[in-house]
Amino acid sequence: MLAFHSPDPDFSHAYALILAGGSGTRFWPLSRRSRPKQLLQLFGPQTLLEQTVRRIEGLIPPERIYVFTSRSIHRRVLQLLRKVPRQQVVPEPAQRNTAPAIGLAAYEILRRDPQGMMVILPSDHLIRKPESFRRALCAACRWAAVDGRSVTLGIRPTRPETGYGYVRVGRQVNRRNPKIFPVAKFTEKPAAAAARKYVASGEYLWNAGMFVWRASTLVRHLQDFQPAMAQGLSRIAAAGGLRNRQALRRWFPRLEKISIDYALMEKIPEVFAVSVEMGWSDVGSWAMVYDLSRKDAQGNARPVNSLAQDASGNLIHSSGKFIAVAGVHDLVIVETPDALLVSTRQDGQKVGRIVAELERRGLDQLL
Repeated sequence: MLAFHSPDPDFSHAYALILAGGSGTRFWPLSRRSRPKQLLQLFGPQTLLEQTVRRIEGLIPPERIYVFTSRSIHRRVLQLLRKVPRQQVVPEPAQRNTAPAIGLAAYEILRRDPQGMMVILPSDHLIRKPESFRRALCAACRWAAVDGRSVTLGIRPTRPETGYGYVRVGRQVNRRNPKIFPVAKFTEKPAAAAARKYVASGEYLWNAGMFVWRASTLVRHLQDFQPAMAQGLSRIAAAGGLRNRQALRRWFPRLEKISIDYALMEKIPEVFAVSVEMGWSDVGSWAMVYDLSRKDAQGNARPVNSLAQDASGNLIHSSGKFIAVAGVHDLVIVETPDALLVSTRQDGQKVGRIVAELERRGLDQLL
């Protein structure tokens, strides 16, 4: 474990908000309501949530980390993140998407520190180059220290991905690495033809969903662009904020359910992007897990307790049973004590439909 030290004066006022409330239905049957994607050990012994916290060790101390999660996994998150103060692991009373959660954290941080800087991090992403991430985060905090500026971490696209958001950027505004660009436009999950144009133009970055700004900047933008939400959040803050869970349960579910991208990022001025290559993936499907996993000589990503004969390109995940495959190719096979998933790698995005059908049939024991 790294001892805390602040490598940059801007981090003396930095607070992290880790968003850990997602459901991760695309990883059924391994992921369930009580064990969503951020709690899975897909790449090593640590969960994706633990890896997220570990990446900011030495930059932001535990007493300045907030984790917003769901009530169903609150206890498990507390067990995993014992160094984060318990009162800063917050079970959201209702799922309201990212904007209300980020706004609530902004009011809380502003109460603690008028100069507070917010670092927003999803809890379910994989970053294979953590030092590149940390350098980009330092650059983002330095740039966002100026009141009014907002910064997003952007990934140079490697393919015309339709499942990601994109940001169109202008000319580089700094002379250092990592590069910083003004953001001209946000686009959510474009069609395939548009995605191909974006990648070919060289003017777009993937939106990684990681943001940095002063808490005062965020609150002011909420007041200007989302006044109803700002009014509700200020009511919670006036009642004691996170310290008054009764007020939180009463008022938070009344806030509009909307993402921070739609609520603010597409509207506000002075948005910038730090371009970084950090081995990033949002790990959005079993097919993506296959791409990111180690493979045998036949291209199978499989556990030690398995056997593959005349089989290639398969992803195999077992809860303990020995799995043998023969003569099959490009499959996803995921076994748990109570369920088995078999699909082609190309159809991995359809797993969400299976979950929806299980819910329609009332098979809650499988959700």
